[in-house]
Amino acid sequence: MALSILASSLLDADYAASLCQQFGLTLADEVSGWHLAWHNDALVLRNAELPKQGDIVVDFASGAASYRRLHGGGKGEAIAKACGLNKKRELTVLDATAGLGRDAFVLASLGASVTLVERNPVVAALLYDGLRRGCNITELHWLAKRMTLLHSPGIDALQQHPTVDVVYLDPMFPPRDKTALVKKEMRAFHDVVGSDTDADALLAPALLLAQKRVVVKRPGYADFLAGKAPTMSVTGKNNRFDVYINAAI
Repeated sequence: MALSILASSLLDADYAASLCQQFGLTLADEVSGWHLAWHNDALVLRNAELPKQGDIVVDFASGAASYRRLHGGGKGEAIAKACGLNKKRELTVLDATAGLGRDAFVLASLGASVTLVERNPVVAALLYDGLRRGCNITELHWLAKRMTLLHSPGIDALQQHPTVDVVYLDPMFPPRDKTALVKKEMRAFHDVVGSDTDADALLAPALLLAQKRVVVKRPGYADFLAGKAPTMSVTGKNNRFDVYINAAI
């Protein structure tokens, strides 16, 4: 589902044209429903009919992102242990379902080189703009070297990408968390992105691509992806990480 970008005098014309070309978007003078807009030098997703919804933006320098990077537990975080970053920093990771890039950012902040794969053009554009702004922030000087965006279906990336150490999968799943932030983002993702009905099909090619392991993020109550039991699971605060090991790290 491709949406329009609301034209604005503050949005650089060349940058707008680049976004439209890369992600198949269109520039419009009038919009309704979900659309991309320009606010505070950032690309945001908003709904013209839901003013209380608030904007959705990828901001790797936000308070939440910075707090997790600085105080989130580092190598002791469940996601870091699941991906093997507690054993080795410089791993290559393919995040085949990048979404808003939060988990990829955590992995990159711990030393991994992460390819963020996102098939939805709207979410990919938000990621692209978030990376643009993040690369200009001094304390995130490493971001450009460790985070790379690939606008592609996950299944294509898994079948065509060069071998990596770790494949990370976080398919969308109906959350039980009812916080305002989760509800806001999940409503947007449901309307704009849809559901990951093909998520089970990602596991087999992921296992073929990953040299070391595949990590699947799941809610604690969810079944195993594709019904396949993992080698082990690492339990986090709100989720678990099912780990399928191909080789030791």
